[in-house]
Amino acid sequence: MNINCNGNLIDLSTPKVMGILNVTPNSFYDGGKHKEINSIIHQVDKMLSEGADFVDIGAYSSKPSAEFVSEEEEIKRLVPIVKSLVETFPNIILSVDTFRANVAKASVENGVAMVNDIAAGLLDDKMLETVAQLKVPYIMMHMRGNPQTMQSLTDYNDIVKEMIFYFSERIQKARSFGISDIVIDPGFGFAKTLEQNYEVLHKMELFSILELPILVGVSRKSMIYKVLESSPQEALNGTSVLNTIALQKGAKILRVHDVKEAVECVKLVNKLS
Repeated sequence: MNINCNGNLIDLSTPKVMGILNVTPNSFYDGGKHKEINSIIHQVDKMLSEGADFVDIGAYSSKPSAEFVSEEEEIKRLVPIVKSLVETFPNIILSVDTFRANVAKASVENGVAMVNDIAAGLLDDKMLETVAQLKVPYIMMHMRGNPQTMQSLTDYNDIVKEMIFYFSERIQKARSFGISDIVIDPGFGFAKTLEQNYEVLHKMELFSILELPILVGVSRKSMIYKVLESSPQEALNGTSVLNTIALQKGAKILRVHDVKEAVECVKLVNKLS
């Protein structure tokens, strides 16, 4: 399993780690922490030195009931930071976390190498066409509705079966536009109850039928800290536990706030193979 990022062929036979960089004022865990460019560069330098293979930058919080951000504001937040990061770290592989085609285009034109779309093209009918034209890898996530409505859309007869059907349809649609490098993301916490999140994780190896790399993002999410009766700030140990399970069930990319610990998970699980 390989993906082509800015001409670099990334081999996913060994799982990779994607560091999360939120430049929003309202992210559920690190909102407002990284607004100044010096702080952002310091944080990215730390992630890269700890072994991050990718850095995923987002400027629109997708937490439940997140407030609306205009397309213009999202681009205004992202582009200067992307430019600074590419200038400071010439070999960095950046992903942009957006569901908007124009935001994806502006980001890639300024150095981003991959598009990470929580909506799999369903919230912007130009997204798939745009990604195909940009010729970058595309991460498509499972979600129902949008960040404002998703938590009311959790009624499934067979969640994993329905997710596989969803991905099959979206993959076929993406392929029809000419997108070649696709990664799937089960979307833990998106339009899923606590119990459904754990059912999806328990059965995650079933997604191998799609024959595509799987990205898992459980970092410090409520599916961890609600079970442990703690908080996002106290959920690092739980995150490492679920990342380890995800790797054993086939995850090829871990999307995390804490890079060092995720890299350690990958190294230890690899020793079992």
